[in-house]
Amino acid sequence: MGSVLVSPLNWGLGHATRDIPIIHELVRRGHDVTLAACGNALSALRREFPECRFIEFGDYPAPYSSGSLFLPKFCAYLPALLRALAAERRALARILSRDRYDLIISNNRLGVYSDRVPSLFITHQLHFHFPPVIWPVELFALMLNRVVQTKFDRIIVPDNLPGPNSLAGKLSRPLLASSFSHLYFAGILATAKKLEIPEDLDFLVMISGPEPQRTVFERIILDQLRSLEGTKVVLLGSPSRSPLTSSQPDTRIVSYVDTGEKISLLNRARVVICRSGYTSMMELAEVQKRHGLFVPTPGQTEQEYLSVYYHNNGWFASQSQYRLDLARDVAAAQPFTGFPVMPSTAQNVRRLYEEVLAPYAE
Repeated sequence: MGSVLVSPLNWGLGHATRDIPIIHELVRRGHDVTLAACGNALSALRREFPECRFIEFGDYPAPYSSGSLFLPKFCAYLPALLRALAAERRALARILSRDRYDLIISNNRLGVYSDRVPSLFITHQLHFHFPPVIWPVELFALMLNRVVQTKFDRIIVPDNLPGPNSLAGKLSRPLLASSFSHLYFAGILATAKKLEIPEDLDFLVMISGPEPQRTVFERIILDQLRSLEGTKVVLLGSPSRSPLTSSQPDTRIVSYVDTGEKISLLNRARVVICRSGYTSMMELAEVQKRHGLFVPTPGQTEQEYLSVYYHNNGWFASQSQYRLDLARDVAAAQPFTGFPVMPSTAQNVRRLYEEVLAPYAE
């Protein structure tokens, strides 16, 4: 079977996490899989796939600040981002000069493609979201996104087709109808799966995302945990970190758990509190969780859009990090219905392999 290079972006654990079902399918089908990543993404994949080959492959740091001024900082960061992208292209050339691959799968790494090796790009963001007052920036980003994605043979969109069951809303809606021939809507791709087990855990809190906001969120959550009555597990989303202990007997704090334990916790939890990052959203859709509270990363326009989109659909409640009151906001979240039922990851990843990956990799 063919050799496949998979490379996720290390802006939080989300990009690496949503690659896990695809990697499992490739390994199950007998492919030789090499994983190229850095930071927490690399650490998480090492734990999940000890049988795979790994390459330390640096990417570009996320331009998030400790405040809400994401857009100005991002614009100022663009020259550094372009330099990092050029360095990424050179590093990929060195990797491809040493080893032969039949397929490259890039998860949101813009420079991980080759003219000589079929290259696929995974993203749910076909359409960026910015505040209405700067709509020209959004239009420019749409056009730039389209140009970049033409470098890849296919774009894999981890969402349902545009419509009432679209998990990403306008973010996964292409600008032009002609784009559909280049796109493959794979449906949700989550590491989680639905288990028929009791909901014997009152609260699961998942801390995630890039620094420094991951640590800011962690501090706010740990300060307010006492206000929630019941059993609680907090996942810090930092696999390379030493574990913390809690002074509360009903609270367990964990740096990182493997996929099996995380799946169990998601199914056991009566209420999930987390960022509105897209990977977490797919996991909640997969386990058909009905009660949760989302706290979007300040200034991260994608998460802020998704929170509003889900609230307006009556699926889940959200609250600003700066106004978070756990006891009050968890109570206010109870009337929401959860995501609509949709095809499972197991179905989606089999279809993805047979219809997209196999023609390149076998």
